[in-house]
Amino acid sequence: MIKKLLKYLAVCLSFISIATVVNAQTRVIKIATPKMTVFLPPKGLESGKALIALPGGGYSHLAVNHEGFHWAPFFNKEGVAYAVLEYSMPKSDPSIPMKDVEAAFKIMADSAANWGFRPDSIGIMGSSAGGHLASTVSTHPTEICQPAFQILFYPVISMNPEITHKGSRKGFLGENPSEELEKTYSSEQQVTASTPRALMLLSSDDKTVVPANSLRYYESLIKAGVPASIHIYPTGGHGWGYRDTFKYHQNVLDEISAWLKSF
Repeated sequence: MIKKLLKYLAVCLSFISIATVVNAQTRVIKIATPKMTVFLPPKGLESGKALIALPGGGYSHLAVNHEGFHWAPFFNKEGVAYAVLEYSMPKSDPSIPMKDVEAAFKIMADSAANWGFRPDSIGIMGSSAGGHLASTVSTHPTEICQPAFQILFYPVISMNPEITHKGSRKGFLGENPSEELEKTYSSEQQVTASTPRALMLLSSDDKTVVPANSLRYYESLIKAGVPASIHIYPTGGHGWGYRDTFKYHQNVLDEISAWLKSF
C-alpha cells in the first residue's frame, strides 16, 4: 500500500498545466488550486461515476491518509474517478471550505469527458467534520456544485450543541453563532426532496461524534423521500476510515461496493 501511495503522490501538476501519469493501476493528477489529487481508474474500467473526498479533522486539520488517499485503490477498482480535496479551514467562515468544494466540482465537471465519467454523476464523500462539509454542500447546492450522491463516515451533521462535535462547531461557525446560523448549517434541518441519496457508515460506540447526528439525518432524508442507507457497526469508535485493523473493514468495502452498483 505504501509503495502504491508513493507512486500516486509522485506527480505534482498545476490546474493550468494538467497532465497524467499512468501505472498498472491508475492515472494520477495533482491540482494546485484548490489543492486536490485525482485518481482515475484504468481505461475500460470506468463506471461513469466520480467522487470527491473530504477528510475529517474537526475543521482544524485534515486526516488526508486514512480518510483520503488510502481509499483511492478501492474506488478506482470500483471504476470510480476519485479525488481527495485538501480544503481550507473555515476559521469561523463557512464560505471558505464551501468555495473550495465548489471549485473542485467545477474542475471535475469540466474535465469529465476527458477523465471518463459523467458530469452529473459526481458524488461527495466526507468523514467526521468532512462529513459535515459534505452534507452541507449536499443540502446547499449551487449551480456549479450539485452532488449526485453522498457517502458519509461517522459524520458531524448537526450544529445543535446537544449532539454536535464542539470543536467542529467552533471551527465552522465560531464561538457564539446565532440560532439562525446554527440552523442553517445543521444538515438534518436542511433536507429537501432534491437532496442527493446518502450512505452513512458509523459505529454505535462513537463517543466523539455521537450517532444521533447520522440518525437524525437519516430520518430527515427518509421523510423527504430521499433514498438513504445507514450501517451502524457495534464497535469501532470514531475515525477508522480505511484501516484493515477495523473489525468490520471488509463489511464496509462490500457495502459501499454494493451501494454504488445500486444506482
